[in-house]
Amino acid sequence: MKWTRIALALAMGAALAGCKTTEEASRALRGKWIGQKADDFFIEHGPPQSRYELEDGGAIYTWRGGETSYVRPARVQTQGFSQPISRSERTVTTVSNPAPGTTITRTRSTSTSFRFAMPTSVIVQPAQRVELFCEAQIVTDAQGIITSVRINRDTEGAGLSFSRCAELFGTE
Repeated sequence: MKWTRIALALAMGAALAGCKTTEEASRALRGKWIGQKADDFFIEHGPPQSRYELEDGGAIYTWRGGETSYVRPARVQTQGFSQPISRSERTVTTVSNPAPGTTITRTRSTSTSFRFAMPTSVIVQPAQRVELFCEAQIVTDAQGIITSVRINRDTEGAGLSFSRCAELFGTE
């Protein structure tokens, strides 16, 4: 039992060590793309969503990519147990005349119930669609050379990652 806990802790540590953050993705993105042509970035990662022209001839682009989604299952909680599944009652009345002027009435009641203790589940949080993406702001000079890259928005990753941007830009 003790060795199982140790192995589990080591496995969790290794998994978390592989998780990358938005800041790590941002450093990798700046390191690779500052000084490069914006066109090369867009050829590799897809076109920008918008472009804002600067007075000096440069531009600010908003790029968004890696868009995907998944459904996070509902969270349920067990509360108590269910009521009887089946219940029946039966009453039988018999009337007899064993002798003239004598009447005997007998009533017999029986009750049967079948209980099966099923836990009752209550939805604590409904299922929800989770959108994943990475959004960056890319600034270029008049020649189209990237001078600045900043991650504007970053969601959780598709796997066990903290950052969708880190998954897209393959930080090492």
